Amino acid sequence: MTTARPRPFEKLECDGAPMLWLGANFWSRTGGPLMWRSYDAAVVREELAVLRDHGLDMTRSFFYWPDFHREPDRVDEELCAHYADFLDAHQQAGMTTVPTFIVGHMSGENWDPSWRQGRDLYGDVWLVARQAWFIRTMTARFAAHPAVSGWLVSNEMPIYGGPADTDTVSAWAELVLAAVRAGGGTQPVSLGDGAWGAEVTGRVNGFSVRDTASLVDFVGPHVYPMGTDVVRQHLRAALVCELAAVAGRPVVLEEFGLSSDFVSLEGAGHYYRQVLHTSLLAGATGWVAWNNTDYDALLAQDPYRHHPFELHFGITDGQGRPKPPLLELASFREVLDAVDVGRCTRTPTSTALVVSSYLECCYPFTVEEDGPFVLAAVEQAHVAAREADLPPAFVRERDGLDEGYRLYLVPSVKALTAPSWYRLQELAEAGATVWVSYAAGDHDVQRGPWWSNTEGLFGVRNRLLYGLNDPIEDDDVELRLLVPLGDLPAGEVLRFRAAGNADARSFLPVEVLDAETVAVDAHGRPAIVRKRHGSGQAVLSTYPLEHLAAARGRVNPEPTWRLYRALAEEAGATADVTVPDPRVLVDGLEHEDGTRFVWLVNAACEEVAATPCLGDGAVLERLDGSPITGPLTLPPYGVVVLRRPAPTRSTHPEENR
Repeated sequence: MTTARPRPFEKLECDGAPMLWLGANFWSRTGGPLMWRSYDAAVVREELAVLRDHGLDMTRSFFYWPDFHREPDRVDEELCAHYADFLDAHQQAGMTTVPTFIVGHMSGENWDPSWRQGRDLYGDVWLVARQAWFIRTMTARFAAHPAVSGWLVSNEMPIYGGPADTDTVSAWAELVLAAVRAGGGTQPVSLGDGAWGAEVTGRVNGFSVRDTASLVDFVGPHVYPMGTDVVRQHLRAALVCELAAVAGRPVVLEEFGLSSDFVSLEGAGHYYRQVLHTSLLAGATGWVAWNNTDYDALLAQDPYRHHPFELHFGITDGQGRPKPPLLELASFREVLDAVDVGRCTRTPTSTALVVSSYLECCYPFTVEEDGPFVLAAVEQAHVAAREADLPPAFVRERDGLDEGYRLYLVPSVKALTAPSWYRLQELAEAGATVWVSYAAGDHDVQRGPWWSNTEGLFGVRNRLLYGLNDPIEDDDVELRLLVPLGDLPAGEVLRFRAAGNADARSFLPVEVLDAETVAVDAHGRPAIVRKRHGSGQAVLSTYPLEHLAAARGRVNPEPTWRLYRALAEEAGATADVTVPDPRVLVDGLEHEDGTRFVWLVNAACEEVAATPCLGDGAVLERLDGSPITGPLTLPPYGVVVLRRPAPTRSTHPEENR
């Protein structure tokens, strides 16, 4: 069995060298979406200078569609001249930009060219041709400019055009993306759709990350979570980046940020710091903040008039002064440069987080709630795995459950396809530890486990009554270990707060056949059961532990991380560098010269002292080469990056064997 496997970390390239974007979505403070009507070249240069002086090297810019494409076969020449100057300003500042073509949605409002007349954006042949003409025309005008480093077709088209069937949307995407190439655009191109397809969100809208993967050069998630738990909130962008990697393309966090009307200035800095570092560790190789400035002078202008919180998404204020998010971007630039991220890979992992195909597949006679239910369990499992210092690879059931990992986590699952249950047994027989926790789902359609091979895999038989679930009646679920599990001793009690609706707040009653009861609940019923399969094992939780946590707010860290760490110890999947405190998340990158970089991310609102534990006896040092002499103090939501130098190779070949 392979001890560890790589994780995706694709990068854009420019002239054969890796290209990492660090920038901001850009509307000038003089006009927002209407900036091109009253273009102020001097203010634009001032705004770009502030971004450049804080380490940003690019912007994402927008052809406000109603203004630039005033007639079906004519673009506005005056506005195109303004945009040409905008490109010159970027070149003068040593920056680049990514133009966005079909900008009919922005910041809480949709706008149409007057000639659209309600035509369908995806399916109306004439209107699709007009979009393609506009894209081709604008590309031909500006493709040769050195300040253009990429292209985006739209801004959040699922909001502007609405949902549609996948075939129609994918056909539209093929035509409009081809228009960029027809116009002479050779730079990287993507859709600008937000990566909101079912593969990432669990909800079908017609935009499939998989179906358009062969057409785009990168995937660009837009992430603005509203949550109930601070750790999940800070890790949501990282989760989305992991899920978006299903396309096999570089993942650029194309939009992220917050309105400072929704958070304190200090909290805004914390959020940016957490998102930047954890998304990097989750495989993102580009970051474009929303957005460059506040718009206090535009409070009477739509959309800011009716969405006033949109006034203050800026990383600078209305006078161009840096806000905490821009300072965090500047600090992040220093880390990117010090680590030389373009020449790094992610540290490999021995842990796989299995994503049920019911997240993204519309199987016949299933219900739309299935996808979001899977996503919530996967998100909480991702949090618990990171708290256990087990940054997992995301293994999609739809793509097959590959060998090569020591630990497979299948969190709070109601349904896998029938062959997958037999495949899990094969993985256990090959030496892996397979963890599965039961869940009934959160609706009553065909209530019961959509499982097969339960007896063969787990050595148990369910004791359900047809059509009913077995409710969790205790407010707290107590699991008491009868035998040791990893570093958890016999007699240890783990407590989980019960949560969920009347369907999901339930457990699986089982009769143990040829398995071992590892833990019982407060009523003496089997709660964790394992069956040995040669050198591997299948471990069943009869309680939906990940779902219980996902259904609650302000819950993390909760005890699932302890089970995951114990399972990793049994599986031989423990990471090389760990911190015993679950509030400190550990992950890293490896440079091509052999240097290892280790991130310690404090996920807590209080100061934490952290002592890294190195399983191989290696030594960590700070990025400046200074030694670590004791526990490291991480400020609230703070991040520390350490270095493990590459092993020194002897000049004698025999000593390197």
